[in-house]
Amino acid sequence: MAAQSRKRSRPAPKRRPGGNPQKAHRPAPRAATRATARDWIGAARLRTLPLAITPVLIGTGAATLVDDRFHWVIALACLAVAFALQIGVNYANDYSDGIRGTDDVRVGPGRLTGGRKAKPRTVLIVALAFFALAAVIGLALVIRTGQWWLIVVGAACIVAAWFYTGGKRPYGYNALGEVFVFVFFGLVATLGTTWLQVQALPQEAWFGAVAAGLLACAVLLANNLRDIDQDRLAGKRTLSVLIGRRATQVLFTVFVLVPFGIAVFLAPVYPIAWLTLIALLGALSAILIVWTYRAPRELIVALQVTSFTSVAYGAVLFWAFLA
Repeated sequence: MAAQSRKRSRPAPKRRPGGNPQKAHRPAPRAATRATARDWIGAARLRTLPLAITPVLIGTGAATLVDDRFHWVIALACLAVAFALQIGVNYANDYSDGIRGTDDVRVGPGRLTGGRKAKPRTVLIVALAFFALAAVIGLALVIRTGQWWLIVVGAACIVAAWFYTGGKRPYGYNALGEVFVFVFFGLVATLGTTWLQVQALPQEAWFGAVAAGLLACAVLLANNLRDIDQDRLAGKRTLSVLIGRRATQVLFTVFVLVPFGIAVFLAPVYPIAWLTLIALLGALSAILIVWTYRAPRELIVALQVTSFTSVAYGAVLFWAFLA
């Protein structure tokens, strides 16, 4: 009897949680709510649209250096493609991050899929619709200009937009987001705009493409710095998660300042480029926020300021090339 009593008094062994350890940190699912028009507009992340305008402005300005005529129809079509791709990738990210559980805990604005405001399938359909719109306008541009090889470039843009957070091995989850943003939102968008208009790529287009790409990367860095703790917890290995806060702050500063160094380099030939230094005031305020923020939400302001700094920079460079 004594032996049986001792056996009963032994504490039960602790069970180790099974499955994915990341799921243990996720909050309980929230009750689903129906998305409003404001929610859908918010999910389009309109504050990132200036990043689509900048390369078109710079690319169009560079085109005028080759041909004095202003190809406004092609320029507007390029802008429409850039808008459609930008909005499409934003909805695709909402869908992919939502179904992975990455958006279960957020510092920034809520998401449609992660916040259970809309069915994942609906968000996916909207994302694909914008990709299709970009493809249709892009095909019209190819037909108009006869540059059939650009169909491959356009297809690559859509594939890159999807696999940023989509698919089994999204590159945005493996510290490659900035690389692809630089290539597609900087080089491809700017140089593609110039080429479609004049079938030439002056060196000014290349300088402007690098500047546009770096500013787009800076916006992504600000976003990833804001979400660094949540991304680390969710297993999303962004560049910020990989290199840490301090290195991200340094890299953000470099990405923001180098474009203004490019403008200063161009200014002796294109004097109006000096006016980009006015936009530098906004850039410096974003840098200050990134280095002194105390709450992650403050970085939303840095993200927005950097985005609008980008379009101001692009507008001045467009004017400098056009003058």
